[in-house]
Amino acid sequence: MKVNQFLLILSFEFLFLLFGESRSLSADDGNQVYIVYMGATDSTNGSLRNDHAYVLNTVLTRNKKALVHNYKYGFSGFAARLSKEEANTIAQHPGVVSVFPNPILKLHTTRSWDFLKSQNHIKTDSTFSNSSSSSNVVIGMLDTGIWPEAESFKDNGMGPIPPGWKGTCMTSPDFNTSNCNRKIIGARYYADGKNDGSKTVRDNDGHGTHTASTAAGNVVSGASYYGLATGTAKGGSPESRLAIYKVCTDGCSGATILAAFDDAISDGVDILSLSLGGPQDLKPDLTTNVVAIGAFHAVEHGILVVCAAGNNGPWPHSVTNDAPWILTVGATTIDRNFQSNIVLGNNKVVEGVAINFSPLSKSADYPLITGESAKLPTADSEDDLEDARHCHLDALDREKINGSIVICDGMNDTNFYYSTSLKVRVLQGMGALGLVHITDKEGAVPDNYGDFPATIVRPKDHATILQYLNSTSNPKATILPTTTVLDYKPAPMVAIFSSRGPSSLTKNIIKPDIAAPGGDILAAWTGTETDETYVPNGKLLSPYNIISGTSMSCPHVSGLAGSIKSKNPTWSPSAIKSAIMTSATQINNLKAPITTDLGPVATPYDYGAGEITTESFQPGLVYETTTMDYLNYMCYLGLNTTKIKVISKTVPKNFSCPKDSTPDYISNINYPSIAIPKFSSQGTVNVNRTVTNVGEVDETVYSATVVAPFGATVQLIPEKLQFTKSSKTLSYQVVFTSTFTSLKEDIFGSITWSNGKHSVRIPFALTV
Repeated sequence: MKVNQFLLILSFEFLFLLFGESRSLSADDGNQVYIVYMGATDSTNGSLRNDHAYVLNTVLTRNKKALVHNYKYGFSGFAARLSKEEANTIAQHPGVVSVFPNPILKLHTTRSWDFLKSQNHIKTDSTFSNSSSSSNVVIGMLDTGIWPEAESFKDNGMGPIPPGWKGTCMTSPDFNTSNCNRKIIGARYYADGKNDGSKTVRDNDGHGTHTASTAAGNVVSGASYYGLATGTAKGGSPESRLAIYKVCTDGCSGATILAAFDDAISDGVDILSLSLGGPQDLKPDLTTNVVAIGAFHAVEHGILVVCAAGNNGPWPHSVTNDAPWILTVGATTIDRNFQSNIVLGNNKVVEGVAINFSPLSKSADYPLITGESAKLPTADSEDDLEDARHCHLDALDREKINGSIVICDGMNDTNFYYSTSLKVRVLQGMGALGLVHITDKEGAVPDNYGDFPATIVRPKDHATILQYLNSTSNPKATILPTTTVLDYKPAPMVAIFSSRGPSSLTKNIIKPDIAAPGGDILAAWTGTETDETYVPNGKLLSPYNIISGTSMSCPHVSGLAGSIKSKNPTWSPSAIKSAIMTSATQINNLKAPITTDLGPVATPYDYGAGEITTESFQPGLVYETTTMDYLNYMCYLGLNTTKIKVISKTVPKNFSCPKDSTPDYISNINYPSIAIPKFSSQGTVNVNRTVTNVGEVDETVYSATVVAPFGATVQLIPEKLQFTKSSKTLSYQVVFTSTFTSLKEDIFGSITWSNGKHSVRIPFALTV
């Protein structure tokens, strides 16, 4: 399905009253795919609701081949091929709420787990497994499939498949039943009828293999990417099983994503990991967001849903997958860097950052010029000189560029998107031997430039190069191939590409929720060349690849959640989510506050509660966000009681939305963070939170520490929480008072409960 398809949300009296009327269609004539969504199912055995069957039969009577997907396990509805007229007719049905375009979503390790353990503040009894033992936890991956032959997915030493597993292993000419095992226990694909790559679970992209091995890959020694990042590769939960749902081939169809959610709920997964999301300019509300719809039903069935925050940073309001029942993950760097240094003709070495396999000599034998000195003969204006300094294509003389290493200025370039990669293409096409890019705009996550010797130099080191250029009439240099640097400081930093808050849904909940390693992560790769595959001259295809994105940070959290679930099998999705968030760290390996990789100190809009740690195995206290919290959230956003009862299978019969529902009440749902919009205009705001003692000791006392920002006072009632055998759940009140008549910017603080062993921290945001 492509972008000209449409998504039809049809719900039995669901959201119709909110909008008052259905949305009109603007599709071209002809058959297209629509989704009919009808809220909760009546049962889990696959039987259809009467109204579901009626509408479906109406469609099939017209065209028996119209059905694409039938959603009947986790929620009710179907996807079908309809003409514009047929869709408009169905849209007039009393149960039809809205018709909207079917979104095509996009895809958003050796060192990272060791680094995360090193960030712990206390010694924990549990840690990531280093063996091939097995658990009954199943992590479902909605992605591009899997390359089952990778060492990360062998099942040596694993026990039998969990007895409650109901999934299947779908086969194709290139994927047979033996490709599933006791590690990969489920494999499903969703053929779109147009692309042969969608008719197999096999991953011909690499993305799905990379994320699956990051989440639950086995322990594999001697992993590397052509000698870089050498070490032992392992997933966050190597003892967990994998269920693969191939939902992305050319993009990720919303209808297919919903089908995978439906199957995963029926199959019996415990964790769902989605390293995908809509583009930045696609801001659907909860009623038109396929990930939010599928995730709500999954969470209602006891499944934790972990999603990537998106790669549209560092711009504010760019976070996606921000429904409160989703664990939304931003990306950070780790304490490993990749250096590609420059050797100048005077034997001075200047540090550069990049991944490349430079074929140049290690001696400084190559002409070194600046972009400005390679300007066209006709360049005479200051603008022309500026363009040449920045290495713009139409400002450079090809004869001067050919055979030289070129220094390009990126410090003052007003074109933020003229990246190192684009400059590589320009210079490579003009015969340059290499690129030295002087910039601080591209953050701390180096890209891969293959055999072309390209490297990034920070402005602080630019003076060394300029001094050398001015000291000789015949400057020479070389660019060395990349080497791996460990124990790099500072780390972590929030990656420049990681999408930022606040949420576009509501500023009453902080998003993203958490951050995890997502910069230059090494993990398993497909066995065939893809768009993101590079093979150096004379080398064979690597079974591992290094790539970056919140797509890489998401499975880190999914793997951590899988290990927590394995050791705490009765914990709810929200308990696991709380454990991960409240144990996060905000301190880097210099014992200083975590920053963004552009320099400023990070805020909860950058990393949520902070960077994950393995202290989440023993959180002490958890904040249980219940289904009732989520139902109230829907009320506060404007949905009414009737439609909410259609959405949820667990809503009590006597449930009703408060008559005075307002988004301000969202701040009061039992979430492991707090956000108060329009704070200064409200004067004083009270919110409540409830915590449950899950520590080793029943009788314990937690005392509070508040870090309050300038402009606010914060009072806790009570200031101590005394737990006993009969009082494992206690509540407290937070009173925020503004000391300013107005705020010029959002301010942040935190509340930490500690009993001497466990420290349970939640961030808060007081917004303009």
